[in-house]
Amino acid sequence: MAVAFVEANLRHVVSGEVEPSLRFAGGQSSADERLEAFDVSGYAASHNEVYPQPARGSSGISPYIRHGMLSLRQVWDHVADGPPRDVAKFRTELLWQEYARHWYARLGHRSRDGVMHRLDGEAKNGWNRAMACMELPLDELEEDGWLVNQTRLWLASQWAVRQGARWQDGEDAFFRHLLDGSRAANRLGWQIAVGVGASKHYGFSRWQVEQRARNLCASCDLALDCPVEDWPEEPPLIRIRRSSELTATADPAVATGPSKPAATGVPTAVWLTAESLGMADPALAAHPDLPAVFVFDEPLLGKLQLAAKRLIFMTETLAEIGAARPLEIHLGKPSEILSGVNVATTFAPVPGFAVRAAKIRPVVVHPYRWLTEPTNGTVASFTEWRNSVVLPA
Repeated sequence: MAVAFVEANLRHVVSGEVEPSLRFAGGQSSADERLEAFDVSGYAASHNEVYPQPARGSSGISPYIRHGMLSLRQVWDHVADGPPRDVAKFRTELLWQEYARHWYARLGHRSRDGVMHRLDGEAKNGWNRAMACMELPLDELEEDGWLVNQTRLWLASQWAVRQGARWQDGEDAFFRHLLDGSRAANRLGWQIAVGVGASKHYGFSRWQVEQRARNLCASCDLALDCPVEDWPEEPPLIRIRRSSELTATADPAVATGPSKPAATGVPTAVWLTAESLGMADPALAAHPDLPAVFVFDEPLLGKLQLAAKRLIFMTETLAEIGAARPLEIHLGKPSEILSGVNVATTFAPVPGFAVRAAKIRPVVVHPYRWLTEPTNGTVASFTEWRNSVVLPA
């Protein structure tokens, strides 16, 4: 049903064939099943494994976190009884996701230029599919819409550090395909990998492949003439002045939303966004008797040209919501379709939400489900930020 819906209604705003992810189905029930099946035991030792797939320790729940079906706090609590070393490592990954959201909420579109360095590159494709270590993750990116963290680093480093392609174009390529694609985690991950958001770049080489993907090199046509045999040269990073907003902000609520529901009227509908598609979304939960409304933003989608599997995943999720309560799905400009409608919604820490909300004027805005309480302190680095916030119990 979701594939047919996207083919019939959204074909003109997607790129490639209209096909679902081979690995992930959308919907709250799929999210709950994934989380229930995840056992954190062994995560510390196996989370960086790439090949063969059964050796991987990655949870595979990030698409459901990205769209609000699972909150970071819910996942944090799920692993509480696991082995301490594995729990600590996994929770560090959750905190990194949280940090990326705070970082992006603070910087917004300004994050696209890099925050510590500038790295100029050429407008070209930086991936050689003759390399087995590129072909394997690219197949997964295009077919599954997902990658383990290790291969995200491989692809980013190969694209920008070795091949000198523009890192922003590589980030966009990820964003088109990844079911968990967000400008927060995706963009920050690219910046750290290529060195524009960190003190140094990630030096991908054959060593990592042989350590994390056993026997993959043996199957490569370039095994005897490996392009990544040696450590890469340092990229030509240019130091830039950091934005003052990285270290402090006068009012954290501007970027991170209200700490309690902010009401100016009585809602007649719940406006859902791409960040708020979970059954436990605060706005949905607070207004169970109201119909929900979701708008596929036609002008934005036409510009982004996402892979169809991303919109199929979202449509599958919306179908479950529609089976539980009245739901309207529209295609067009959200500000026009929701003009004059008194909506309740959940704050989303992305610049697009602020732009649309300013025109739609929700009468109730519910707090975003943060893992750590927003502060006006530093987001200049993960370590500095982590040391400045109160961690969940």
